[in-house]
Amino acid sequence: MSDYLTFDAAESLDRESRYLINKAKEATSHSYSPYSKFKVGAALILDDGTVVPGSNQENASYPLCMCAERVVLYAASAIYPGHKIHGLAVVAQRAKEKDLVPATPCGACRQVLFEFEERQKKPIRIVLFGPGKKWFQFPSAASLLPLAFDKNSL
Repeated sequence: MSDYLTFDAAESLDRESRYLINKAKEATSHSYSPYSKFKVGAALILDDGTVVPGSNQENASYPLCMCAERVVLYAASAIYPGHKIHGLAVVAQRAKEKDLVPATPCGACRQVLFEFEERQKKPIRIVLFGPGKKWFQFPSAASLLPLAFDKNSL
C-alpha cells in the first residue's frame, strides 16, 4: 500500500509545497494542448533551491506527446546536471477553466520519476491535486509506483 499524506486544502501543506504548486499552476499557461484541452503544469525544486517549471506538450501524432512531469525532469537534468531533485508538484486544468482538476502522473511518468530517484539515491517528494479534490503528498516516487521496474528486473 502506498504511503502518503492527504490534505483538504493547499494552505495546509508546507511552504515549499505551496510554492511549487503555484509555480506548477503558472506552468500550465505554457501547455501546448490543442487536442486534449487538458493543461498540465509541473514544477520541481533542486537541492540548491532552483525551481524548474514544465508543461505538457502535445502533438497531432499522439505517441509523440510529452507529459509535464517528464518535460520538467528532462529539462532539469539537461540544464542542471548533477543537481538532486528535492520535490515536485503537478497540477492540471481544463482549457478556459480556472479550477484545478485531479491529475496524477501516468505510468510512464511514474517509472521515469522512480528512475530519477534511483539515480540520485535520494527520494523526490511529490505533491499533486487528486481525487476528491484533495492534495496528496507522497514521500517518494517509489511510493507512487510500488514494485517498480528497475535494473534488477533486467
